[in-house]
Amino acid sequence: MDLIESLKMATKTLSANKLRSSLTMLGIIIGNASVIAMIGIGEGAQKYVNGQLQSLGPNVLFIVPGNREARELGDLDIPQNLVLADAIAIANQVPSVSAVSAENTTQGLINYRNRNTNSSVVGTTEDFLTVRSFEIAQGRFLTDLDQRSNSLVAVIGSTLAERLFDRQSPIGKQIRVRGITFNIIGLLEKKGSSLGLDYDDAVMVPITTLASRIVGRTSPYGIQVSFISVSANSQAAMDTAEFQITNLLRLRHNITDGDDFFIQSQDTLLEIADTVTGALTLMLAAIASISLFVGGIGIMNIMLVSVRERTQEIGLRKAIGATQKDILSQFLIEAVILSAIGGLVGTAAGVSGIFLIAAFSPFEGSVSAAAVIIAVGVSGSIGLFFGVVPARQAAKLDPIVALRSP
Repeated sequence: MDLIESLKMATKTLSANKLRSSLTMLGIIIGNASVIAMIGIGEGAQKYVNGQLQSLGPNVLFIVPGNREARELGDLDIPQNLVLADAIAIANQVPSVSAVSAENTTQGLINYRNRNTNSSVVGTTEDFLTVRSFEIAQGRFLTDLDQRSNSLVAVIGSTLAERLFDRQSPIGKQIRVRGITFNIIGLLEKKGSSLGLDYDDAVMVPITTLASRIVGRTSPYGIQVSFISVSANSQAAMDTAEFQITNLLRLRHNITDGDDFFIQSQDTLLEIADTVTGALTLMLAAIASISLFVGGIGIMNIMLVSVRERTQEIGLRKAIGATQKDILSQFLIEAVILSAIGGLVGTAAGVSGIFLIAAFSPFEGSVSAAAVIIAVGVSGSIGLFFGVVPARQAAKLDPIVALRSP
């Protein structure tokens, strides 16, 4: 019997038992859909995280208080000795640095007429836009003069502006931040959150004003900052900048043993994110692949039942000249057809699931061609593997015994 004839016979047999064939394919469909969807979600999460980190700005270094070991262990007793003066010293004394921005953040009640909302209040410096790659949509940003004179001026994010002013321009209007009146001088271009803070839903004020009028001076060394972000002159200058900043801060903080700060580069953050999201994707794919294995067992079980139901058919075919090879190939082809169709339907369901999830989440829809090829290939291989046992059982049936069976 040639291959074409075997395919036709297998198709007719499966079509004659549509419900059973559909239920047999269900495990493969669910398995394929799960694998493709989980890998797609993992890759989408990876792209989302990388996009968030890339949005921090080019060639950026972040300097935070407390040493690396303490932060990794979750130590809550972080020294508050990173101050605005450190940022100014880095800007003036480190030649490999092009711009420096310091930030300190708190939460506060924001009022405009009869509208109230709780938002982040960010104290920062004039180089924030340059270092963090933000843009001004309207008005202007904070200046060095605003900082030196503790001006009561503010720049707000687009989300907060929509909530407080609807579609009106916020420039020139006044808001109250923790009971203190600020004049709005600028509106940030919409960008999204980064480092866990949504700047679109924040008020930005001079860091000196934040320290003197809102949070007070909480560090004995000067105006406390949550972190300092630094833009190096180029990608090649990143290591040099880190080395020079480390030496400068050690001199300023009189450190002889054990830093009270640590420097995190954007590249390091990207590597960490890739490692974490890659491991997450692999774990999700491994969990989902269990469904494929279960689907293969389902195919084997149904095919074994099929062998028992078709005993007389097998005996008759053997009696008129069919060989063991013909019977073996017949049942293997049926198993492969079931798994292949299940794989294709599962692939369509998985791809649809990816884009459905992307439509209702911040993750980008990502369909991996490799994942699709592997999932379909694996499902076909599983059908072949689990179809061997029932196919061999059918091929070994004695034709006389098979014909006599009820």
